[in-house]
Amino acid sequence: MTDEPLTAVQYGIGPIGSRIVQAANRTGVEFVGAVDVDPEKVGDDLGEVAGLGESLDVTVTDDAADALAADPDVVFHSTVSSVEAAAPQLTEALEAGANVVSTTEELSYPWWSNATVAEELDAVAREHAGTVLGTGINPGFVMDAMPAVLSTPMATVESVHVERVQNASERRRPLQEKVGAGVTEETFEAEIATEAGHVGSTESVAMLADALDFALDEIEESIEPVVADDRVETEYVTAEAGDVAGIRQVAHGYVDDEAVVTLDLQMYVGAEDPHDRVEFEGEPDVAVAVEGGYHGDVSTSAVVANVAPTVVDADPGLATMTDVATSYSRHR
Repeated sequence: MTDEPLTAVQYGIGPIGSRIVQAANRTGVEFVGAVDVDPEKVGDDLGEVAGLGESLDVTVTDDAADALAADPDVVFHSTVSSVEAAAPQLTEALEAGANVVSTTEELSYPWWSNATVAEELDAVAREHAGTVLGTGINPGFVMDAMPAVLSTPMATVESVHVERVQNASERRRPLQEKVGAGVTEETFEAEIATEAGHVGSTESVAMLADALDFALDEIEESIEPVVADDRVETEYVTAEAGDVAGIRQVAHGYVDDEAVVTLDLQMYVGAEDPHDRVEFEGEPDVAVAVEGGYHGDVSTSAVVANVAPTVVDADPGLATMTDVATSYSRHR
């Protein structure tokens, strides 16, 4: 690993992209380019657009090729959830010779549901000696990579259950609206239910199962509304008692009709006991809890920034968080 600071292009400067810039800037990354399609951001300085309050002497452009011409070590990519939709952007970055760390949720483990795209991205990355990784806090760490690492001292693992409870009151407006906070159950079922789920649960199940050497037969998931017992008011929405406060999304990975991997995500406004908890059945039975839980937005950007040096030094190809070496906080 070189002692020189990494150079980076930020691709997508929405709420998460802005946080990535802030997090990476604190680790000493030098930004040399920035891409966004929003005409109100194009032509402005990246530091100002990302909320740093200072100039980075990097002008935001809507021309990815122009930004990539700066020959960055890594591209921080944060635009869409669909790996198929992201593939042309990822391919362009890889063909320009950059490594890529992306928050595209389906990229975290695309081999299960998007195998063709996964194979194509892997081939492009290898051809151009780059590494591409999909990560974040979830998927990318708390419900897949973290449980995999926690299993290291176990002699056997028969099953794993991960529970993540997030107080959506502390999250950004789009997420609160996405999980249906403040709408009636009828509106939730009619207009929101099919779109309310957190993208990446299937990918997390598949990644964790692969790490634990479970050959899954199938993955199933369900989404139900969480109803508020009392009135909850946030900066963006108000959920009266009886309204939807958010969602509970449960995903199971099965082997011979037995659930060997279970991921239970509860994300709703007013959650009083946010936490991340991993329970193993095996030798020995183990339970590990992170009280308070990892903050989705803050931790997503931190993971992206902290893992970048590892990705730059990794073997070429499409990687997952269970492939790369263990990373750690690099914030000064």
